[in-house]
Amino acid sequence: MVLSVAVMREYNPLVTHHVRGLLATISDAPFVLPTVESEQWPCISVKYSYVKHVMDNVSVIMFTLSGLSETTHYRVILFALTLLCYSVIWLVNLTIIVTIIMDKKLHEPMYIFLCNLCINGLYGTAGFYPKFLMDLLSPTHVISYAGCLLQGFVLHSSAAADFSLLVLMAYDRYVAICRPLVYHSVMTKQRLCVFVFFAWLIPFFLILMSTVTTATSRLCGSHIPKIFCVNWLISRMACSASVATIVIPAFNYTFYFGHCVFVCWSYIYLIRTCRKSKENMSKFMQTCVPHLFSLIIVVASLLFDLLYMRFGSKDLPQNVQNLMAMEFLLIPPIVNPLIYGLKLTHIRNSIQIVICNRDSQGGLQKRTF
Repeated sequence: MVLSVAVMREYNPLVTHHVRGLLATISDAPFVLPTVESEQWPCISVKYSYVKHVMDNVSVIMFTLSGLSETTHYRVILFALTLLCYSVIWLVNLTIIVTIIMDKKLHEPMYIFLCNLCINGLYGTAGFYPKFLMDLLSPTHVISYAGCLLQGFVLHSSAAADFSLLVLMAYDRYVAICRPLVYHSVMTKQRLCVFVFFAWLIPFFLILMSTVTTATSRLCGSHIPKIFCVNWLISRMACSASVATIVIPAFNYTFYFGHCVFVCWSYIYLIRTCRKSKENMSKFMQTCVPHLFSLIIVVASLLFDLLYMRFGSKDLPQNVQNLMAMEFLLIPPIVNPLIYGLKLTHIRNSIQIVICNRDSQGGLQKRTF
C-alpha cells in the first residue's frame, strides 16, 4: 500500500530533520528531502508501514501560541500596561500578606485563609505574566512541551486552590456566626494547619493527575489558539482519546462544583441565621460580604473563560478573546485584596498604622539631619 504524504513547510525544523534521517535510513533508493528554505515541497511516496513507523517516533517538542498574532503594532503599549497590572498585583497582595504576618492580632483563621488566598494569587499569576511579557517582546511565540505542561499545571492548580480556600473561609464564617460558642474549640491551631495543608495538597494532587494523563498522550498537533497553555487544549490535540483524559477532568470539575454548592448552601444558611439577630447581621456584612464578592468574581471569571473556550464563537477579534482569557488572571488577583483591605476593619487599621509609623520615622530622620 502506497501513501502520498505532503510535507508542509510550516513543520518544526527539528522534526523535519528527524523525518529526513528516518526516511534516509528506511528507503530502498536514495532520495533527497528538500530543505526548509525551499519554496515548493514535492510529495514523497513511501510505503504505509514506513510512514507509520516515522510518525510513531516523532514527538511534539514545541507548541505555538497564536494569541498574539494580531498585536504587532502596539506590543510596547501592551507590554507597559501588562507590567503595570502585574506590579499592582504584587503590591496589593504582598501588602495583605505582610500585614497579616507582621500583626499578631491578625493571626486568626479568617485572616490566615486570606493570607493563603493572596499567596495563591501571586503563585497563579507567576505562571502567566512573566512568559506573557517575554512573548510581547519576542517575534516568535513558542513554548516548550515541558514548559507548556508546567504552565497549565500552575494555572489550573491555582484556580483549584482558590476554590479550596474560599470553601474554608465559608466554613470558618459558618462556625463563627452559627456556632460561636464552639468556634475556638473547632478552629484550633492544629486543625487550622491541617485545613491549610489539604487546601493546597488536594488541588496539587488532582491537577497533577490530570497533567500526567495529558503528558502521556501522543499528540498530533502543536498549535494552541491562546496566549497560554491549557490542559484541555493540549488533550484536544491527542491522536486518540483515552479513558483517563476524560474521567479525571470530569471528576475534577464535579469535585469543585461540589465546592460551589457547599459555599452557596452555607451562605443561604448564614443569611437565614443572621436575619434573626442584628449582631449576627453586622458580622455577616463585615466579614462575609467581602468573601461573597471574592467567590462571585472567581466563579464568574473562571466559568466565563471555561464556557467561551468550549462553546464561544471564534469570529470575535483576537484581542477580545485575549482579554476574556486573561480575565481570571487579572480581576481576582487585584480585586480580592482590595475588597478585603478596604472592608475588613482590622486589616485596614493595620495597614494605616504601618504607613503612619513609616511616615513618622521618616519625619524623625529628617529632623535629626
